[in-house]
Amino acid sequence: MAAPEGFKYTVRADGSVLIWHRGRAVTTVRGGRAAAFLAQVEEDDPQMVMARWTGQYRHGNERTAKNHPRNARG
Repeated sequence: MAAPEGFKYTVRADGSVLIWHRGRAVTTVRGGRAAAFLAQVEEDDPQMVMARWTGQYRHGNERTAKNHPRNARG
């Protein structure tokens, strides 16, 4: 699995956090969740944390699921 990349975040004056992915705003985290996000970014890999919080990460099974007969198109 490739490491996530292209994420960055901005802390706003009101304490909310805006998470960006490849130049686009993906999500805004407010209140207690913003504090939890910032704490997690400090202790873990920031790119992976932002990928998890935004849902923009791969699970590693996409190709397998795509080729499964249940998911066949046609």
